[in-house]
Amino acid sequence: MTETPSPSLPAPDGDPATLSGVRHGLLQVGERIALHGSSKRYSITLTAGAVWHTTKGGIPHDDLIGQPEGTVVKTTSGFPFVAFRPLLEEYTVSMPRGATVIYPKDASYILMFTDIFPGARVLEAGAGSGALSLSLLRAIGPTGRLYSYERREDFAAGARRNVEQFFGGPHPAWDLRLGDLNQVIGPETVDRAILDMLAPWECVDAVHDHFVPGGWLCCYVATTTQMGRVMDTIRAHGGWMEPTAVEVNARPWHAEGLAIRPGHAGRGHTGFIVHARRLADGVKAPLRRRRPAPGAYGPDYHGPRPPGVVTE
Repeated sequence: MTETPSPSLPAPDGDPATLSGVRHGLLQVGERIALHGSSKRYSITLTAGAVWHTTKGGIPHDDLIGQPEGTVVKTTSGFPFVAFRPLLEEYTVSMPRGATVIYPKDASYILMFTDIFPGARVLEAGAGSGALSLSLLRAIGPTGRLYSYERREDFAAGARRNVEQFFGGPHPAWDLRLGDLNQVIGPETVDRAILDMLAPWECVDAVHDHFVPGGWLCCYVATTTQMGRVMDTIRAHGGWMEPTAVEVNARPWHAEGLAIRPGHAGRGHTGFIVHARRLADGVKAPLRRRRPAPGAYGPDYHGPRPPGVVTE
């Protein structure tokens, strides 16, 4: 694929093998920084001689270049902003994107409950804009391996730029592949898989054949119909434990003196997270003791039917 080279950035401080994406020292040309105002934050890339314009006046980039993090800089009208290097959470929600990103509240849940660990071999489809790829790469470290699949060439190119911008260059644990997962899936055995795609149920068979026993599958979907279809597909397959599904909501709070209340802003529904664990080869999941609700698999249901379901 044809890609625009990432700008040359200073390498992260400390041992380069850690590949954390964290940098220290003075702010430098080419770095993306976060400017925090009274209620909002903004993301800019430092460029010598440039000026960042706001409704409250402009800030010359040269006033920031060469300064330490935590510097307060004022616009031409005297409005203050505080400059920091962005945290991973800030970077993922402000970086250039083609596809919608998995937001940090969901990414953090995925990493914990899919049990992503240093050295893990992880399959990801699709890569989108690279937001979850960043979190996965930081979690698996240089000893792990991330196989990311993306069908769209423009999305794959954007994901590569975002990842290289954050880590200061190519990540040695990342293998980004262009194409449909079912058609180009590699021969590698993996410990974990995250499917962030329109129809993840189409790939349940394929990823099952590449899993180690006990591996975790995670599917991220936007709608209840997608959630139901992938869960019933996993049940019907028989090679997985009973799937679970959650929705993660984050609720900020305001606390100032005696004024303590829920915040007015918040991020509600973004997606559903489905988890299932792979059984050993040749083993079928035990039939569920709890019967489905009456009509759950009635005449109006046309999806996959789990074992033991009686058609009425």
